[in-house]
Amino acid sequence: MTDFLEKNRGKITEAVKKLAGFMSLECQVEFHEQLNSENKIELTVSIYTPDDVRFLIGKNGQNLKALEHLVRSMFMKDNKEIHGISVDLNDYRRSRVSCVIDMAKHAVQRVRNTQKAETLLPMSASERRVVHMELASCPDIATESMGDEPNRKIIIKPYP
Repeated sequence: MTDFLEKNRGKITEAVKKLAGFMSLECQVEFHEQLNSENKIELTVSIYTPDDVRFLIGKNGQNLKALEHLVRSMFMKDNKEIHGISVDLNDYRRSRVSCVIDMAKHAVQRVRNTQKAETLLPMSASERRVVHMELASCPDIATESMGDEPNRKIIIKPYP
């Protein structure tokens, strides 16, 4: 466990539970640390609640992103020890990544069959990164991001 997490575990838990309390939600908070490719710490704050959290996740995870922004703003200020904090709610992000990868793999099959490019639905930067990394192992497929936020999309095409 890093010094950052030792010092801030209680504060982060208290802040998350207080925010959830404003919405009359009871929750449990778990922490997961991992080193990224630059040997910097990435902290995931996982929130679990038995309540229906669709409104807290919001359309395409927009409310969850706002919650994550609040947590980052509160705890990353002037802290060089930690590279990033992500927040997940009832494993929404984990299941969303799995869904995005499945969607991309199905698109790859269609591109291979038709030899025509296919455009995926708009997705967040982190989701696009996952797709690019996942499909990088396909030597016959190329990926490209096009458009402007929040409508930025990935185009999957046969490699020339």
